[in-house]
Amino acid sequence: MESILINPNIATVQTSKGLAGKVYFLPVTPYFVEEVIKKEMPDGLFCTFGGQTALNCAVKMYEEGTLEKYNVSVLGTPIEAIIMTEDREKFAAAVDHCGFKVAESKCCTTVEECVEAARKIGYPVLVRAAFALGGLGSGFC
Repeated sequence: MESILINPNIATVQTSKGLAGKVYFLPVTPYFVEEVIKKEMPDGLFCTFGGQTALNCAVKMYEEGTLEKYNVSVLGTPIEAIIMTEDREKFAAAVDHCGFKVAESKCCTTVEECVEAARKIGYPVLVRAAFALGGLGSGFC
């Protein structure tokens, strides 16, 4: 079994010699990932190790039929589960279906919308930027 890593950041531990069979220093975008798939013909891919960038890329490739075209399976977390968890409303409905509660949330684009949502939800609230890796820009009010 051989692993192939695509990572544009040469400074990460992942790219150290011996941690992957092959390393491609390329952007994690559908175009470049497809080029590597064409060349290497892998059986599967793990997209859950690459943060939001890899998740977005895999979902796009799945939706465009690229993974099916090359018969590449998504390993680990099923792509349908990734898609569901990326949509806060779908995720909340799935968790509710299992009998659990999810904190109320609201998507806002202006300060005024945020203040109104916080009044409705009740303080304290957690404010976070959408698609911020590692919670960058998040804070409690």
